[in-house]
Amino acid sequence: MSSLDLTKKLVDVAMGRIPADLVIRNGVWVSVQSGEFIPETDIAIVDGHIAYVGENASHCIGEETKIIKAEGKYLVPGLLDGHMHVESGMVTVTEFVRAVAKRGTTGMFIDPHEIANVFGLKGVKLMVDEAAEQPIHVWVQIPSCVPSAPGFETPGAEITPDDVGEAMQWDGIIGLGEVMDFPGVVNASEKMMAEVAIARDAGKIIGGHYPNLDLGKDFHGYAAAGIEDDHEGTRPEDAIARVRQGMKAMLRYGSGWLDVATQVDAILKHKLDPRRFLLCTDDSHVGTISNDGHMDRVLRHALDVGLPPMIALQMMTINTAEHFGLTREIGMIAPGRWADVLLVEDLQDFHPSMVIAKGQIVAENGEMSIIEMPQVAYPAWVRDSVHLGHKLTAADFALKTEASSNESVTANVIGVIENQAPTKHLKLEFHPIDGEIHVDIEKDIAKLAVVERHKATGKVNVALVSGFGFTEKCGIASTVAHDSHHMMVTGTSEVDMAIAANKLAEVGGGQIVVKDGKVIGLVELEIAGIMSTDRAEVVAEKATTILDGFKVCGSTLNNPNMQLSLLGLVVIPELRISDLGLVDVTKFEFVPVIEKQTEKEQFLSD
Repeated sequence: MSSLDLTKKLVDVAMGRIPADLVIRNGVWVSVQSGEFIPETDIAIVDGHIAYVGENASHCIGEETKIIKAEGKYLVPGLLDGHMHVESGMVTVTEFVRAVAKRGTTGMFIDPHEIANVFGLKGVKLMVDEAAEQPIHVWVQIPSCVPSAPGFETPGAEITPDDVGEAMQWDGIIGLGEVMDFPGVVNASEKMMAEVAIARDAGKIIGGHYPNLDLGKDFHGYAAAGIEDDHEGTRPEDAIARVRQGMKAMLRYGSGWLDVATQVDAILKHKLDPRRFLLCTDDSHVGTISNDGHMDRVLRHALDVGLPPMIALQMMTINTAEHFGLTREIGMIAPGRWADVLLVEDLQDFHPSMVIAKGQIVAENGEMSIIEMPQVAYPAWVRDSVHLGHKLTAADFALKTEASSNESVTANVIGVIENQAPTKHLKLEFHPIDGEIHVDIEKDIAKLAVVERHKATGKVNVALVSGFGFTEKCGIASTVAHDSHHMMVTGTSEVDMAIAANKLAEVGGGQIVVKDGKVIGLVELEIAGIMSTDRAEVVAEKATTILDGFKVCGSTLNNPNMQLSLLGLVVIPELRISDLGLVDVTKFEFVPVIEKQTEKEQFLSD
């Protein structure tokens, strides 16, 4: 339908000249645009759009009009996730939508840089095409940093400025994905400057990713590039600095990164204007979206930490729509907008009893309605992405040193921080045994390795990690390893680590836990090694075996598989591992796993 025809139809319904398709009667209008709760409100809908919002819509009702009795329930705009990666849910776009739409999410802004690191622009196009077929709104941001840090990792593919320019012409593209290469920005690298300029010239939003705790000159240089939002803050001062520099502060509450409570004082205590803040998830595990929720879960948490309901709702509706320039279409209940409306009994215990998206009832009482979901046929190449150079053995996970058994050596060790994306850069002392550094369960030291899986080079890069809390001998592997998505392997048994890696290659990717030579947890992710075509609840059940496997191995972390998947993301401080080596992200330089001793240190150790 043309804009002219739709506009005339909306006016005719509002005036009562033709009947609405659907009328919602007697609800409490959550008017996020005015900050009011308005009782005894009716909404009239035609062709998926809102024609009338007011006290009495009886003049919009005809013989064929469907009536929904709200009976005093809140009428809430559909919830919007301003920054997220579908791939982190381990399911396809369609199955992610199926899982979250019934919980009140009616709009998502996705950055598919995970599949981009495996298959490049053709992988992104698969996601864009699938997004366009959904019963809710799914906009795509073109990945900006593939690889995330050039020279520090090797992805399966790359995204160039020319690729960005091409993709900006596609339908459904809303902006440039999070600019993770912040050193490239502050040093005005040719690639980053070109991509930012392309996005600006196209009138698209430029997403941010600045995880550095230093808010000095580098941060100001990053802001000067025109970055318009950022979700990497973890402290009130991070949120404050971003808003003052003209960015939107995105406070995230995903499965593993819980940064709302740590930043909300920017609004509650420092009294910054909440309309400059958004709520988002960034990364939500399939178990989270299936069992706990999506943006509804974020809302309940935001209320728990003290945000008033209206402010919290604005931060995931109108604020998000304004940020992306979409308030003519979404973000509020008002004439002319898409009819994305949630009926909710209790805002504090937020669980929509009905979800209407694009004017269609998509869910009732937490269950999807009988609506047609897209049927997607995936090409064979997208299922063929795990290529090891050889069958791995325990020897591939040895960490050798030239130091003798009576010497002490210093190792750079990655320290996991629970519920946060950053890691600690630990320097710990070890005594080699037979020329090797071994795991130490009592001191919480495990092996960590990156196995190259895109080019079949056979390369295995081994390091050490602390913080998983393993108490048993085990091996865990994952082809979900942001952002280059090589195979990440950790554990306390090199034999089990090898078994886990080989099995994962055999099934085409996913996550696996092996203990005493037996597989005790497995979720197969055949699409690019990071997603499954199964229903979310099926994948969640399989993914639960991974979390249970971690527990059997002794780890008590919240979502340790999410923590593992991020240890290869070489753009978040302090210490990370890639296929090329161990990276000090605060300095952006490679560091050895085992430091060389000086002559003086050698003398003292002797």
